Amino acid sequence: MQRDTLAQFLSDHLNLGAFPDFGPQGLQVEGRSEVRKVALGVSASAEFIRRAIAAGADLLLCHHGILWDGKAKVVRGGTKERLRLLLTHDLTLLAYHLALDAHPTHGNNARIAAALNLTEIAPFGAYKGNDLGCRGRFPEPLTHTALDQLLRATIGGTPLTFPFGPEPLRTIGIISGGAEREVEQAVAAGLDAYLTGEVSEFVQEYAREEGITFISAGHYRTETFGVRALGELLEAEFGIDTEFIDVPNPV
Repeated sequence: MQRDTLAQFLSDHLNLGAFPDFGPQGLQVEGRSEVRKVALGVSASAEFIRRAIAAGADLLLCHHGILWDGKAKVVRGGTKERLRLLLTHDLTLLAYHLALDAHPTHGNNARIAAALNLTEIAPFGAYKGNDLGCRGRFPEPLTHTALDQLLRATIGGTPLTFPFGPEPLRTIGIISGGAEREVEQAVAAGLDAYLTGEVSEFVQEYAREEGITFISAGHYRTETFGVRALGELLEAEFGIDTEFIDVPNPV
């Protein structure tokens, strides 16, 4: 299919203009106009780009692109290598950040909520006029041990948990990635637990003092869900070939 048709479809589907972000979203690097295969990934690192090239991709669709506000305007080092790979191989790079976190069907947080079989799902996690995450209720109350087992089975890895919420746990808020400070919104909402990707030093004692269970499930792991979902969408809508390229990251 045509590159511009695919990019416009995704921008419309994700309501891109409604989400203030930390850099340009959607098209970041223009490559060849015809697309036969799409590589999906969390971050547009040089390693990801090399693997996408080896997989025969024409277009790369990532959550974290290569253009960010406040980043140095000098092209060198890793940025130079990423651009060299993209331009040499005439590859298109599309990046969808906060809009992909927030999408109610194909977003990172919606897909995590679905994987956890949550009920009564509602928007959660306000940022500049938009809710980026979601909240919900477990179908059956869970012990901390049962929640840990569920997270290992659905998100993977070894979650870091501060288990200071009530037991059993009934409600949870979710914001993927680096949203540890939004635990304060979970406390204000009266939730039993809060899940995000990363953690900071202050969180342990804050969770203890406020009586909430905090889970750091990995920035990378919590943000594989959205790009995979967009791949499924593109295959269903256009029959185009997609491949998720895993570049595991313990953070």
